[in-house]
Amino acid sequence: MSVQKAMDVEISQMKRADLESVMEIEKASFPTPWSRYAFLAELYENRRARYFVAREKTRGEVVGYVGIWLILDEAHITNIAVHPGFRRKGIGKKLMLAAIDYAESQGVGAVTLEVRASNTMAQRLYEKIGFVSVGIRPGYYHDDGEDAVIMWRNQ
Repeated sequence: MSVQKAMDVEISQMKRADLESVMEIEKASFPTPWSRYAFLAELYENRRARYFVAREKTRGEVVGYVGIWLILDEAHITNIAVHPGFRRKGIGKKLMLAAIDYAESQGVGAVTLEVRASNTMAQRLYEKIGFVSVGIRPGYYHDDGEDAVIMWRNQ
């Protein structure tokens, strides 16, 4: 088993200029990717939403992103993805922790997310940073009817 070295990335708030890279990552990561319009609506119309990107420090390339909604005293991770060529380098964990840190700075005490039941690698990552599985949403994913595992992280 090879151990991957963590990649040095900088996390910052997503801007419109990041959208091309985010769309590439989205299309490479999900069978039913979000549209450009969906991301624009999240960035400019949804006051509860915050999106962050991970930028590789040497070239400045966007290699991942995460979105979070703040709803009262809870937060919901809406989506997270890392470019396939940059996975298993600690970027997903850094993105998740940045989103959680932001939520906590806004007074949020609990964070939730749904993850595909088949995505055990992501589930393990979420467990390592304090999420626990609390249930299943049957048929949650519209593209193939796959169940989602509901996970929560309390402060």
